[in-house]
Amino acid sequence: MLNVHFVYLGAAIGIVGQALYVVDTIRGRTQPNRVTWLLWAVNPLLAFAVEIDDGVGLRSLMTFIVGFGPLAVFVASFVNRRSVWKLGPLDYTCGAMSVVGTIGWLVTGQGLVALGAALAADFLAGVPTLVKSWQQPGSEHASIYIGAFLNAVITLLTVNQVSAPVVAFPLYIAVMAFVETMIVAGRLGPRWRRVPASLGTPVETAPETPGVTPAATPVESSSERRGGSDVEK
Repeated sequence: MLNVHFVYLGAAIGIVGQALYVVDTIRGRTQPNRVTWLLWAVNPLLAFAVEIDDGVGLRSLMTFIVGFGPLAVFVASFVNRRSVWKLGPLDYTCGAMSVVGTIGWLVTGQGLVALGAALAADFLAGVPTLVKSWQQPGSEHASIYIGAFLNAVITLLTVNQVSAPVVAFPLYIAVMAFVETMIVAGRLGPRWRRVPASLGTPVETAPETPGVTPAATPVESSSERRGGSDVEK
């Protein structure tokens, strides 16, 4: 296992990834979903407070960085109008469910139930961005997810005694960030939509022009394919 002070290295890597994403947001190269990034800030920062109260110690720095970065992204999305991602019913629905999960977490208090509610709330907040990344990977940038993944993995490698409060959130962040990285960097959505017809994907045909009847393709008789008609023979 790594020395606990490697948490600082993980935090630094996470900050670099977040800074690159924020810069791209300000320049209009990325279009973050504000519902996701606001809730991705609130939930980890609340989790950070809980971890401090539970005595998690230095490893809680990862949770703080994971919450502070999305807050910076959320603020940066107001700087450039081109960074605005149009919200739809899915965004608001998942956002509302995430808020309910967060309230349930706070009301429940400590314990595995509260921890599960916190992770569920954070995941629900991320669903709209997962969908957006699948459909429009160009609206995202993988840097922040790569940084979060490395930050979480390094934090996990410093754990000596495994317990739910210590490893649950870093493990969740590692999985979520890995999935997002693969979707965005690998452009899995567009690649999936371009699966060859030989694998079963229907081939799109050119639309027919109204009022125009397609010309029939002449069909050769068996005699013509043999070199002439029976009469000619």
